[in-house]
Amino acid sequence: MSNSSDAPHFPRSAAIDAYGNGGFAFAGMSHRGSLLCLPDAVWAWQVTKPEQIDKYSLARVFEAANSIDTLIVGTGNTVWLPPSDLRSALRTVRVVLDAMQTGPAIRTYNIMIGERRRVAAALIAVP
Repeated sequence: MSNSSDAPHFPRSAAIDAYGNGGFAFAGMSHRGSLLCLPDAVWAWQVTKPEQIDKYSLARVFEAANSIDTLIVGTGNTVWLPPSDLRSALRTVRVVLDAMQTGPAIRTYNIMIGERRRVAAALIAVP
């Protein structure tokens, strides 16, 4: 799964203010679809279900691994167990993967960026 854009939606990290109806609100903006929130930018993310999450869909995370300690994955409304090869690949670049449904993922992400932690979030939009 390739990344959808060469330009970020927002040029730094941002707390997620709201979610649902297939999108997110952040930094006074709204976005329909999934999001990839990195320490340096917020990007559109083409993933719509957990089975699409792999090294390719998370390429930007791997590229930014030096500025990330934790990757929070919001899996929509489903529970997902990340494949061991994905966990291992992230562990190799020293990023811990924490997967949970999108609602708890957003709350955890917002707390962690509020604490100025080195965190990223890959968030699947929920209806």
